[in-house]
Amino acid sequence: MFLERLIPTEQRYAELDRLLADPSVTSDQEKLRDLGREYHELTPVMHRIRAYRKVLDDIESAQLVLQDDADDTELSALAEAELEELAGERERVEKELIALLVPRDPEDTRNVICEIRAGTGGDEAGIFAGDLYRMYTRYAELKGWRAEVMNSAPAERGGFKEIIFQIEGRDVYGRLKHESGVHRVQRVPQTETQGRIHTSAASVVILPEAEDVEVFIDPKDLEIDVYRSTGPGGQSVNTTDSAVRITHRPSGLIVTCQDEKSQHKNKAKALKVLRARLFDMARQEQEARLSDMRRSQVRSGDRSEKIRTYNFPQGRVTDHRIGLTIHRIEQIMQGEIDEIAEALAQAEQAEKIDRIAEREPVSS
Repeated sequence: MFLERLIPTEQRYAELDRLLADPSVTSDQEKLRDLGREYHELTPVMHRIRAYRKVLDDIESAQLVLQDDADDTELSALAEAELEELAGERERVEKELIALLVPRDPEDTRNVICEIRAGTGGDEAGIFAGDLYRMYTRYAELKGWRAEVMNSAPAERGGFKEIIFQIEGRDVYGRLKHESGVHRVQRVPQTETQGRIHTSAASVVILPEAEDVEVFIDPKDLEIDVYRSTGPGGQSVNTTDSAVRITHRPSGLIVTCQDEKSQHKNKAKALKVLRARLFDMARQEQEARLSDMRRSQVRSGDRSEKIRTYNFPQGRVTDHRIGLTIHRIEQIMQGEIDEIAEALAQAEQAEKIDRIAEREPVSS
């Protein structure tokens, strides 16, 4: 029964109510803050549970009227009309409750490591990779987040062959996690003399940043090489062995970092990227074991999937996973991607609700 699934929430809310009045809790500011946050989060759920119980009580009362006053046609007609209205109200409140009870992804609050790599399309792909980098960093500025480049490999005609950067802020992973995949661009390159539209691509990977305690890296498993940095930079960047390449033998992962003048800083950044990649590998393996996650379309772990097309001649951006098309390509490339992020978040929420409804049919 759907109602039985609400009992643990009601019991926890009552327990929190009691604990928040306990002197031993109120004297512990850290514990009081944590319990108060949980109580605040459960309050809207409890309001809906109480509304749901009231609807069920009203349905029971109307049913009793039909049973006890079956001979009173006028009263029975009123009860039947009320039951029809209450059935709709019950379904509405149940759906609201399911939405509230959908567990939030605990990783949504994390910072992220974003990796962008030029794909097919030659020079234009590198330019597009640079455009995506600017789009995300400008979005970060609009959200009040902080972005920092960790490693980059500039392309010859502009943009990047690869760029890895960190974004720190509130709920960064929750807003950007759906950006992983292949982004395709259709436009006339500046070098095109005959006005032909070219199609290029770049891949984006969004990794939730891992804490040191979550991913243990045995120093014995690492092969660390230092070498002289290449590409643009100050005097010491190109004349000292400041660049770092770390190979993680068990996984075969290789991470390089050369953007800092300090070998120590490059090593710290490379380890941060390595830790995020190992954490993501473990998370992907866990999700692959879950059948419902394998059915997920929005949160697909398939990095090769073409997720979005940026069509400059038509001024539109289309996200293929949810069929969303927006005719504001210039604004989107300037970082105004909240509409896309919100639509993808809602699609993920709807998918989770559907999975819960499949396991526990509404009105059961």
